[in-house]
Amino acid sequence: MRRGVNSPARAAIGAAHLRTDRWWLSPAATAAGLLAFVVYSTWRAFANADYYAAPYVSPFYSPCLAENCEPMKAGPNWPLFGDWWGLSPALIILVFPLGFRLTCYYYRKAYYRGFWASPPACAVAEPHTAYRGETRFPLILQNIHRYFFYAALPVALILTYDTVLAFRDEDYAWGHMGLGTVIMLVNIALIWLYTVSCHSCRHIIGGRLKHFSRHPVRYRLWGWVSRLNARHMELAWASLISVALADLYVYLLATGVFDDPRLF
Repeated sequence: MRRGVNSPARAAIGAAHLRTDRWWLSPAATAAGLLAFVVYSTWRAFANADYYAAPYVSPFYSPCLAENCEPMKAGPNWPLFGDWWGLSPALIILVFPLGFRLTCYYYRKAYYRGFWASPPACAVAEPHTAYRGETRFPLILQNIHRYFFYAALPVALILTYDTVLAFRDEDYAWGHMGLGTVIMLVNIALIWLYTVSCHSCRHIIGGRLKHFSRHPVRYRLWGWVSRLNARHMELAWASLISVALADLYVYLLATGVFDDPRLF
């Protein structure tokens, strides 16, 4: 039996769709952007090198939880995994922020459309003959997004601590501010804005309240998060780009491409 747009209940239109604009441009650009980040982050996560340049530490490697971490005084360095962990220490911690983004409502929409064409665009039929949504494995695991939100909070706090330490110079004396400090500040600001604009955060703050009048503080917080939530897509992309640029900047400093310009 024919299904979807070709089912007997639908109008007999020969064209696959009636859109005449460049509808494919948006999903193609989304797929290209996400693929570029996946390639870059995979390379850097497995590199296991050049992630520390005093006083900066790459956000991909903080906190460092293995004994094979580069010696560093910037950022948390807790060898909880001991010396048995022989792979890159980034693989221990990146699972949490990446899991948070992978299960994010916006990112799900983005890569469903960009990579799976489900659907590729509004008013454009998807090529799949059946739709099961997120009710079966593995997509049912998307429902653990709120738990990844809880895990992303301490990671954001640790990156905030790293940013505070970025106000030291290469000798770990306070009062320094370089270009790297500015990059770290912008990055952590965008990470926090993306994190708190999450749909799960909005639901946790005010999703189960029946009477906002009885909870004025939570109502104010809910309203603030709701305004941020309207910009969740922009914040998702901005924070994704900023975290990659922060890591790239530390990599360029660590490999000696240039020195960190000091602002004061």
